[in-house]
Amino acid sequence: MKKIIAIALISFGFTIVNAQEVEKEKSPLTFSGYIETYYSYDFGNPDNHERPSFFYSYNRHNEVNLNLGFAKVNYAKDNVRGNLAIMAGTYAQYNLAAEQDLLRNVFEANVGVKISSKHNLWVDAGIMPSHIGFESAIGKDCMNLTRSILADNSPYYEAGVKVGYTSSSEKWYLAAMYLNGWQRIQKIEGNQTPAFGTQITYKPSGKVTLNWSTYAGNEQPDNDRKWRYFNNFYGQFKVSDKTNVTAGFDIGAQQTANGSSDYDVWYSPVVIVQYKPTAKIQLAGRGEYYQDKHGVIIATGTENGFKTYGFSANFDYLVSDNVMFRVEARNLSSKDDIFLKDGNPTDSNTFLTTSLAISF
Repeated sequence: MKKIIAIALISFGFTIVNAQEVEKEKSPLTFSGYIETYYSYDFGNPDNHERPSFFYSYNRHNEVNLNLGFAKVNYAKDNVRGNLAIMAGTYAQYNLAAEQDLLRNVFEANVGVKISSKHNLWVDAGIMPSHIGFESAIGKDCMNLTRSILADNSPYYEAGVKVGYTSSSEKWYLAAMYLNGWQRIQKIEGNQTPAFGTQITYKPSGKVTLNWSTYAGNEQPDNDRKWRYFNNFYGQFKVSDKTNVTAGFDIGAQQTANGSSDYDVWYSPVVIVQYKPTAKIQLAGRGEYYQDKHGVIIATGTENGFKTYGFSANFDYLVSDNVMFRVEARNLSSKDDIFLKDGNPTDSNTFLTTSLAISF
């Protein structure tokens, strides 16, 4: 009977192949994309439609806009991998403003090679997502619609070389980087100083992730070198099937002057709680504080510098598996009058943001 079936298949032009042969013929290329539109209303009512300068995402007031849209191609085969993603949107406009024109629309461009046949050890080089922080530029991957002050004022991306190792149990990830600088593709003119980063991630179970990332470098021309040291700590906890908690803390220090033993310090704690009452609905709340008294990252020119508390409430509706509608209310309160309302200085800022995102 089997011979008769085989003869019949062959006579109709069919070819019989096993699963392994099908797998071998699978294309090493995959294509994906992401589009996130938004509308944000700032009750400070800025005339130029720009929200406070320390926001780099969702930062246009009273206009429908694109925060981030990109098309991505990924290559993965045997011991080689690569990514190329081209983007547009206000995220690219404001976060990559210091880069040269031909690089401002590059979201990712990197290639990796596995350098060990026995261990999961890779070397990747190019433009990559930052190794710092738990919030990325891709909104759907974050618990809140807008990014925390902590995330908006630390690197979203980096350019350099990374050596990364994942243990056989997949509980540990270790990485070391040689970088062009603090969120930089193009180095500062007159700066030949190398920058470095490290990352240690530990996942003791499927419900807990612990991370420690560091950065060390100089963000000035070499004749005015000021070493910057930065630590990023966070933990992510799946408390139940419906509840997730993320707690993070950043602290950085930079020399006050070239060769000085004194440092200006800034820091930021943040806590986010997410609750999923149904399969379609997600709720999240965030509390944060950011202190940068000496204006290393956020300069205000005021007596107390940047000392700001923030609170936000988030509602998400999953229209489908790949479409998300979000609404967020957020309030910031500062020690000094660093905000504007109708052109007048004030110590608080309130805004509402909505977004609609699709991934494919």
